[in-house]
Amino acid sequence: MKIYNKIVNSKVLNKKSFAVLLDPDKLTTSECIKLVNKSQEAVIDYFFIGGSLITRKNFNDIIKVVKDHSDIPVVIFPGSNLQIDENADAILLLSLISGRNPEFLIGQHVIAAPLLKESGIEVVPTGYMLVDCGKPTTVSYISNTTPIPHDKPSVASCTALAGEMLGMRLTYLDGGSGAKEPISPEMIAMTRKTVNTPIIVGGGIDTKEKAAAALKAGADIIVVGNAIESNPDFLNEVSETVKFQNLPSDIHQ
Repeated sequence: MKIYNKIVNSKVLNKKSFAVLLDPDKLTTSECIKLVNKSQEAVIDYFFIGGSLITRKNFNDIIKVVKDHSDIPVVIFPGSNLQIDENADAILLLSLISGRNPEFLIGQHVIAAPLLKESGIEVVPTGYMLVDCGKPTTVSYISNTTPIPHDKPSVASCTALAGEMLGMRLTYLDGGSGAKEPISPEMIAMTRKTVNTPIIVGGGIDTKEKAAAALKAGADIIVVGNAIESNPDFLNEVSETVKFQNLPSDIHQ
């Protein structure tokens, strides 16, 4: 099944999903294998692979390691047009709709388009929205854009709506790597009421309570990276939280 169809089907069934973000710049091969094995045991739904700044030449190697050691779908979460690998299952073609830098709205996409078409990889147009979550991030610095204020859910929802009207098939709310706090439940909930696209939420999710809050507010997929890098056992906590949210609603009472 195509990745986008899988995501939409899960949304229709109100089934929440969990993605682990792997940053090739922070992982050796051996560390990646350990994390993949733990993810297999925890039963996650997706691996997102990518980063805002790749200084090591191991992007393709990490994807190969994951594919060799797991049957979990691999989705590229690109920080630039250099992050393309035909061995991945899909790529989120991110348009940074929260910013006003044309390079990240369309510029890099023009360069990547012929390569993506030739690769045959599934391309999922994604409205990417960076939200201020307590500290400057690599994404905001590299993209030279101002994040959406943390306490402005209406700005986020209108931005998401514009992205949906422009044809974005997914909405991604992100606090960025190392965010001090997560996207607020209020922002997620207002965005959920405004758009029909599946919503991905990442950044600042470092406790099971924060994971549960994002899911309850309307996130279809939560993404965790930094918190797992520092504490691999957090994988199981998030996985159990997602499983609990997917139980029949009467059990939550």
